[in-house]
Amino acid sequence: MSTNNIPHVAPERLPELLKAIPKAELHMHIEGSLEPELIFALAQRNGVSIPYASVEELRKAYAFTNLQTFLDIYYAGASVLLQEQDFYDMAWAYLERAATDNVVHTEMFFDPQTHTARGVPVKTVIDGLHRACVDAKDQLGVSAALILCFLRHLSEEEAFAVLEESLPYRDKFIGVGLDSSEVGHPPEKFARVFARCRELGLHLVAHAGEEGPPAYVWSALDVLKVERIDHGVQSSKDPALMARLAKDRVPLTVCPLSNLKLCVFPDLKQHNIRTLLDAGLVATINSDDPAYFGGYMNENWLQTFAATGLDARHAWQLAANSFEGSFIDASTRKVYMDRLDQAFAQFA
Repeated sequence: MSTNNIPHVAPERLPELLKAIPKAELHMHIEGSLEPELIFALAQRNGVSIPYASVEELRKAYAFTNLQTFLDIYYAGASVLLQEQDFYDMAWAYLERAATDNVVHTEMFFDPQTHTARGVPVKTVIDGLHRACVDAKDQLGVSAALILCFLRHLSEEEAFAVLEESLPYRDKFIGVGLDSSEVGHPPEKFARVFARCRELGLHLVAHAGEEGPPAYVWSALDVLKVERIDHGVQSSKDPALMARLAKDRVPLTVCPLSNLKLCVFPDLKQHNIRTLLDAGLVATINSDDPAYFGGYMNENWLQTFAATGLDARHAWQLAANSFEGSFIDASTRKVYMDRLDQAFAQFA
């Protein structure tokens, strides 16, 4: 099937279709799925003090004006994660929610430096998350993989250190990424560590063009040589970059509700997801940090379609893009694409 022969879907059935179609999630920070209820439960289990008196007070603090104000509370929430079981419980809660949203494959980011800085061993982090991924396949039918992210506000030397500490568990993660504060920390700051990861055969992705300029996207592509751009919405300001992304089929993992919450766009109606799709880019929809930004996958899809007027043709393209942009093999991709076409046929 292609966008030219998508069966007609009545507009009133579009929300039902969006919930039902299989999709891959390629931009989700597992620490950003920590709901306030789980934060408080883990704090109590581990005897950790947090600067909020209640779940309600913590939720009220989720009023972010930019990326940094979000990161401040994000790191505070992660402080409750100490034991392998904590990381398992966090990942399992997300994976159950993903299954409900018909996410059939997910590639989850994790930030080991957030935890090693508190004395938590990398082994504890990776073993807990990986065990949840294994159980998700067996019990939920969700394929899940891990991508280790370097914190860009820290030094490249620190990135090298956490990479070396993680290599004994190389079989439990598929790639590396770059996240945290974007402005002032261009991708080329991490050129050497990404070159090392490329030698190791790891997949390479990087956050670029969320709050940072299109130049950061160019650097991620040409200096880090990434396979996928996380966010990338600022690319629309550079026609040459847009042409490059379309020609090379470089996936963009766009996070609409995150962009809204962090004031990248003043209104969801003004989001440029349609511009990216109409220009032929491999744009996808993802939840980023769903506990903090007010929506998991289906909520991102539903609100974005309602605000921007995207239709069934766009829905098929976005789901197809999510499978094209993922790091799954060709045979698995075909299985998921067949399931996507079958879901659309049921709504014809």
